[in-house]
Amino acid sequence: MNFAINRYASCVLETRPDSRIVLESRDLAGREAFDSLQALRQAGRYRLPLAAYLIRFFGPRAGLELHTDSESPAGGGIAGSSTLIIAIASVLNRLTGAGYGLEQLREICQNIEAQIIRVPTGSQDYYPAMYGGVNAVELGPAGVLRKAIPVDLEDFNQRIVLAYTGSPRVSAINNWEVMKAHLDGDRKVHRNFDCIAAIAQAMRRALERGDWSEAGRLLREEWAHRRRNHPGISTPLIDRLVQLARRAGALGAKACGAGGGGCVFFLVERGAAPRVAAAIERAGAEVLPVRVAERGVEVRSD
Repeated sequence: MNFAINRYASCVLETRPDSRIVLESRDLAGREAFDSLQALRQAGRYRLPLAAYLIRFFGPRAGLELHTDSESPAGGGIAGSSTLIIAIASVLNRLTGAGYGLEQLREICQNIEAQIIRVPTGSQDYYPAMYGGVNAVELGPAGVLRKAIPVDLEDFNQRIVLAYTGSPRVSAINNWEVMKAHLDGDRKVHRNFDCIAAIAQAMRRALERGDWSEAGRLLREEWAHRRRNHPGISTPLIDRLVQLARRAGALGAKACGAGGGGCVFFLVERGAAPRVAAAIERAGAEVLPVRVAERGVEVRSD
């Protein structure tokens, strides 16, 4: 289960009359240039690998300038890189006329991101950027299926508080340690995963009937199980934020992504968001104003 927030990634592409390829990331303050597509493909390393790998894959025939930006804090655990890679892939898909559907783009992006970080990647992080709204992501024998969950978004928006701890998490470390424990047959991790899967199913039913009290209880239960998978998933600051927010009116909370830092999501009682936000800020974290983004990726051309 996940939902899209209005922290956007953007990509502006302009063609050039020559073969030169120029890449710029405004949020990372990074820039690199290549004399041609062949020069890009021959380069051993990249300052901006997401854009470079995608250009290498799509193989545009013309030179271009690609400018990217992201409103997500680096290492926040809120799928900032997945959102950006969907944006870049979508605009290159349009430019080259490759004709890939949205689900095909998700698979391409997932595989390319795995090549870059050199560990397996999941599919779930791409869906908020693809479709927006509130999503159930079904991982079944026939593949990945996304279904929209009908939620009263105006009500939901008043129940969301998102905090940034100021400490970027390193997802590959926590994810690999948990995955390794699962592959090694760690019974505790297996039980936790079984419980988390059951909680996700129950959370879907709670959201479909608008039962926020049950959703909060399930969120608390999920976080308790997730924390047991690896000691690096939580931090003293995250634990303190969860405790303070609970006293101020939070129904439940969990670290976003792999944990270990980054962002923490709080589901709060209606009307409690200002109190919860104030408690979080007093504890030293930054509250990020967000709402549910109702639409997914859009490509516009001039």
